[in-house]
Amino acid sequence: MPDDSDRTTPLTADEYALVKALRPAMAALTRAFDANLQPLGLAHAEYIALMFLSEAPGRALRLGDLAELCHQSASHTGRTVQRLQAEGLVVREQCSQDARSFRARLTDAGLARLEQAWPLHIAGVRRRLFDQLEGVDVGRLAAAFERIANDVD
Repeated sequence: MPDDSDRTTPLTADEYALVKALRPAMAALTRAFDANLQPLGLAHAEYIALMFLSEAPGRALRLGDLAELCHQSASHTGRTVQRLQAEGLVVREQCSQDARSFRARLTDAGLARLEQAWPLHIAGVRRRLFDQLEGVDVGRLAAAFERIANDVD
């Protein structure tokens, strides 16, 4: 069993500052991304769902798989899909392989809305995130966050 005694060493000032800044930064980014997409009537969570559906084979995913990709609960993803379905951006349909499961399929209107939202989203991501990361090795940062997500999950 690994020795975790060094893991209880107090955080440095920089480590503590990072831990304190993570949650507010993520909340601020979520609010900013939502605000960027608001003129198109989309929330960031909806944009992400449309994005994953657009990348899926046949532009469709089982709801459970979509929830996993979006890092959301099944119920939250279900509500997201309901909102998108009400606007005609996705359809919810029974899976042909398993009658107990449902999937979301991106409609042509959903793909058009995603393509319309893409430039707004990218501009916001650049302004709110990447402009703040000057001098940071973004590839290493992305890899670190992937390791964190995999370790926690």
